[in-house]
Amino acid sequence: MTFQWTAVAAFLYGEIGVILVLCLPFISPLRWQKIFMIPLWSKIAVFWNKMFLTIIVLLIVLFLDAVREVRKYSAVHVNEKAANVNTNAFDHIQMKLFRSQRNLYLSGFSLFLWLVLRRTVTLLTQLAKGMASHAALETQVNDATEAAKKYMAENERLQEALSEKGSSKKKESAEATDEKLKKEVEHLKAELQKTSNALHKANNEVTAVKKQSEGLKREYDHLMKEYERLQGSLNEAEDKKDQ
Repeated sequence: MTFQWTAVAAFLYGEIGVILVLCLPFISPLRWQKIFMIPLWSKIAVFWNKMFLTIIVLLIVLFLDAVREVRKYSAVHVNEKAANVNTNAFDHIQMKLFRSQRNLYLSGFSLFLWLVLRRTVTLLTQLAKGMASHAALETQVNDATEAAKKYMAENERLQEALSEKGSSKKKESAEATDEKLKKEVEHLKAELQKTSNALHKANNEVTAVKKQSEGLKREYDHLMKEYERLQGSLNEAEDKKDQ
């Protein structure tokens, strides 16, 4: 095997190993993202596209050369088989055909796996970014949920405080109303006491007036009796004078 095809075979084995490592289930895409963010990979990423295109071109050239060799030795193999040449020459042609076919498979699979490797790295990067954004969104949702719960708790506390304040205001207004009613009752009691005193005084005055009127009636009766007595005495005196 020549140097170029040895390098292609080593490159193919390396691709297989890298793809197997990338497909390990216990290494998450986030971990691969952290690995890809190492400064060494960051420096390599600058030349990644150029290196990828260069290797693609080399593998395509080698693949086309392997196809040409396969077609060449396939035609010679058929012609010499039909011509019945000697066995050594026929075996040498078959060996050349086998090597060209081997080189075709090496270059073809290397090209295919190189494209698969590029796609795998791209998908891992995208998946890692998606998982990171999902984790960030989940964190934001949790923070928003916690904030909403906090705001709801504060709202409930504010409502309780307002209700307590309203009840205290109602209680204060009720106490003020009771105090006002008590004052009105005291005022009414004072007015009633004054009225009772005035009524008692008026009753006393009425009683005194009644007593005075009774005394005046008795005096009047006494005077009437005296008047009648004097009138009778006067009539008797006049009768005596007439006689």
